[in-house]
Amino acid sequence: MTLRAYAPASIGNFAAGFDLMGAALAPLDGSLWGDVVAGEPATEPSLTSSGPYAGFLPADPWQNLVMRTFGLFRKELNGRGIDVPAIAFHLEKHLPRASGLGSSAASVAATLAVCQALTGHPLRPSEVWTLAGRAEALVSGSPHLDNVIPCLAGGLRLQLPDRDGQPDARSLPWPEDLVLVVVSPDFELSTEHSRRVLPRRFELKDTLGFAANLAGFVHALETGDRGLLRRCLRDPLAEPFRAPLVPGFRAAQAAALEAGAWGCTLSGAGPAMFAVAESPEQGHEVADALQGGLRGAGLDSSFRLCGLDRQGTRLLA
Repeated sequence: MTLRAYAPASIGNFAAGFDLMGAALAPLDGSLWGDVVAGEPATEPSLTSSGPYAGFLPADPWQNLVMRTFGLFRKELNGRGIDVPAIAFHLEKHLPRASGLGSSAASVAATLAVCQALTGHPLRPSEVWTLAGRAEALVSGSPHLDNVIPCLAGGLRLQLPDRDGQPDARSLPWPEDLVLVVVSPDFELSTEHSRRVLPRRFELKDTLGFAANLAGFVHALETGDRGLLRRCLRDPLAEPFRAPLVPGFRAAQAAALEAGAWGCTLSGAGPAMFAVAESPEQGHEVADALQGGLRGAGLDSSFRLCGLDRQGTRLLA
């Protein structure tokens, strides 16, 4: 029996929530925007791939995140005395790597969904999150969860302090009418490189500003205070250091705000960026402004208008 799992694109470091908050994306046109992993029991583990970005994957299957995630899953279950059969995987790679769109998280999440389904769901959701973070660390160098948790569970998720040694995250009430305008410049920027430009220690005033902004963001969502939400849709902590890595970002950001966007910042570690608009019509105007700013720096780009993917990773019929 072959199972197929879909995992959506996602925004990590969602505006106010550096390393703590992320959102799963669903295009407004109803299309799927993410990776698909198929799997079936086999005599030996294997991986084939297709899709527009398959040509950018490692030539050695065991260097691919799908197989490396399977290896982590198998080792975890073997340690619990549970045998995991070999699985033949096929990856449909629809998200570009090093894009700021949660490409690695999508491959990891879809792989874990297939592994879980083929073995009777032996891991609790929080244990799947932990394993997904470990798989992400193979690429980024650290087990951050702001992409993998929303990718797996859907919605806009805020990571909380661990509970009983397991990660904990809660869904936040994002307004359904707001549009996420996601623009992807045509170049790569690895998470590992983007993390290297951050200081090892932030100034106290900066961390206090970050905490106040995040608290204001969450309060605005919980109370429906749109004025406060608009004020807190920013990244005061990481963006000042990462913005120079994306040519034309400041010009694009300024143009988006001039076009009426509520806020605009990098998606994840970049180079993708997103802005918030009040309607699809305004979303197109904001997208034009963002793309114009990037063209001024010599960068082509593509865009999508999105809402939240409330389902997260799921099996396909």
